[in-house]
Amino acid sequence: MFANSRTITSAQADVHDHLEARLARHLAEPFRKPIGEPSRRALDLALQQWQQAGAAPLILDAGCGVGESTLRLATAFPGHFVIGVDQSEKRLTGGKDWWDGPMPANFAWARADLVDVWRLLQSERIAVDRHYVLYPNPWPKIGHLGRRWQGHAVFPALAACGRYLECRSNWQVYIDEFAQALALVGRPAQVELWQPAEAITPFERKYAASGHALWRCVSPAAAG
Repeated sequence: MFANSRTITSAQADVHDHLEARLARHLAEPFRKPIGEPSRRALDLALQQWQQAGAAPLILDAGCGVGESTLRLATAFPGHFVIGVDQSEKRLTGGKDWWDGPMPANFAWARADLVDVWRLLQSERIAVDRHYVLYPNPWPKIGHLGRRWQGHAVFPALAACGRYLECRSNWQVYIDEFAQALALVGRPAQVELWQPAEAITPFERKYAASGHALWRCVSPAAAG
């Protein structure tokens, strides 16, 4: 039952026709949604843990789910500190019996809304060295553009986060769209097929086992 993930089907076969206009509107109009206080407190606590650990270069694991990617990034980058953010308390606090070995010391999890977290990091000028958006909900229906991160009003703040930014998906359209949105805000990006030597999220493992093509968008340069 593990390798049973269906491929994404959609009437949308390429970058959405309305992406450029939507993003232009988001760039022209400030995002006025108030910051949620629970998100602010959770991020503040994670940043305190980062400072107490020595304020090493920061990695943001955006939408970390059960937190496996946070732990694997912390292990892969021992000279960094990783903050994994997810809105689900159940996913973050659930048992970690799938993790073999001691927990790394250089990470923290924060139960928070990413829409708030990206804006807080931007407004507080918190430098993020590496930023990962791994297998977000693709929202594949044509009418769902506004629910994808690249069509959301928070995208300018997302795109400004991280000297290095990487997004992964098993739907090429999502990655092509993400890369084009980055280009529209002046941030260079490249799209490539992705074959991980070791999966770092449960979704990545399941999609690969199900025979899906995996894609990633990589932007190594800082946003302007």
